Amino acid sequence: MKPRPPAAGEDRTLPEEAERLLRRYLDALAAERNLSPYTLRNYGTDLRDFLRFVAAGPGRNPLAADRNVLRAYLAARKEEGMASASLTRKVSTVRGFYRWLAQEGHIPADPFAAVRGPKRERRLPRFLTPEQIQALIQAPRADSPQGLRDRAILELLYAAGIRVSELAGLRLVDVDPRERTVRVRGKGNKERVALMGVPAVRALARYLRHGRPALAGGRPADALFLNRWGGPLSVRAVQLLIRRYAAAAGIDERAYPHLLRHTFATHMLDGGADVRVVQALMGHASVGTTQIYTHVTDAQQRRVYDEAFYNAWQPPTRRRRRDGEAPEEG
Repeated sequence: MKPRPPAAGEDRTLPEEAERLLRRYLDALAAERNLSPYTLRNYGTDLRDFLRFVAAGPGRNPLAADRNVLRAYLAARKEEGMASASLTRKVSTVRGFYRWLAQEGHIPADPFAAVRGPKRERRLPRFLTPEQIQALIQAPRADSPQGLRDRAILELLYAAGIRVSELAGLRLVDVDPRERTVRVRGKGNKERVALMGVPAVRALARYLRHGRPALAGGRPADALFLNRWGGPLSVRAVQLLIRRYAAAAGIDERAYPHLLRHTFATHMLDGGADVRVVQALMGHASVGTTQIYTHVTDAQQRRVYDEAFYNAWQPPTRRRRRDGEAPEEG
């Protein structure tokens, strides 16, 4: 009997039963939770990595994995230098799969029901200063269709605080310049309305008037942001253009679309916005997710206070100079 060819994305290093159940699980997630292809691919990558580890061990049966196997797997990945956040994500993914296996009757019980991942480090999100964000937004040349598009993208990412996937999915009908609103579909296909300021509205108006028609080239197109061939601009393309303009603006730190979302939240809270308002604008399910940005503003205020306090109580020859010059001499 001739062996069947592998299905797209299938891993033939796994036992056939494990691969079959994994694909069924990913199909169920796609149908029930409406996850993006990118998220599903990450789930598949994490689960295949774990299942390969189990299949290579003494028992070699992924469906008979237990806590000891998971513990050994995490120890091996940690020894390879994997970050705690990645380990925590892998534990969550593995737990979801085995919970589904138990619910569907493929295994007698969920072996990881009480397992928790490593405690995640609470790292403060990075953000750009007002001067940096202004330099970034002004980096695209506004004398070409792509330049008009790119400036509108940067203005909108910062002004509305939306995710790059939400921006790439925008259609013409989702934007209301008169009301200064943008209707976006976030995680789980949940819809919300984000706001944008006057600079973003103006940048969008210039793009819609002079940039988008040239990119569309007379072809019908529903997407708001188009590539040079008139098709929808991809998430990857937005990531690359932000990196390119950040370099042009002299921003040393690694730039990515979510950095503008962090910057939006930080600047909003720094300007006195209520955390619940920022939560709604960003589409966070929990206010706890939004509150991480209050720690950013608190830390910033503390640095300003400490420096002002230090300068107030030190003699002139010891005072710090904010512009990086040597201390003043008396």
